[in-house]
Amino acid sequence: MRTIEGPDGRHRCSWCAGAPEFLPYHDEEWGFPVGDDRLLFEKLALESFQSGLSWRTILNKREAFRAGFAGFEIDKVAAFTEADVERLLADAGIVRHRGKIEAVINNARRARELIAEAGSLAAFVWRYEPEAPGLPQSRSTAPESVALSKALKQRGWRFVGPTTIFAFMQAMGLVNDHAEGCISQDKASALRAAFTVPGR
Repeated sequence: MRTIEGPDGRHRCSWCAGAPEFLPYHDEEWGFPVGDDRLLFEKLALESFQSGLSWRTILNKREAFRAGFAGFEIDKVAAFTEADVERLLADAGIVRHRGKIEAVINNARRARELIAEAGSLAAFVWRYEPEAPGLPQSRSTAPESVALSKALKQRGWRFVGPTTIFAFMQAMGLVNDHAEGCISQDKASALRAAFTVPGR
């Protein structure tokens, strides 16, 4: 992955040039380790909605998704009914795809089961951190994302294929995929070094 010069003269991952909203997302969120179950569940949900679409579309609709899905509070989403599905299908602020909406509700219920099993969603997903998380991957999947995808599917999760899961791992800091020379690469490494992995 290469870098580009940003408006402040500093270099960042080249994908930041794709849209104006990518730069703050890159600088403030992407690739920094997350151990909060709600945030992890939100990202898994949004990645499932992104399937077949651009991240820009999802990022621009993120606040509407948060409003529609009760802030992605796992217990609240797990309690959604068919009436909530119909409500969301009528919400022009989100991606209105019945299969994906129903998958998020299903996955919230599966997340509750997984939390009972592992102690937290974070404790479970961080088991799949690559042994060398600081090495940029420059690919769309990895053995660890394949393994995590398989583990989630075995537990009844939907829309969690290996590519979707790898994008989740990149964004949530399980993989430091910031390009060599990017201003965020060292920051991501430092944050990971200071991060206490849940359940360890």
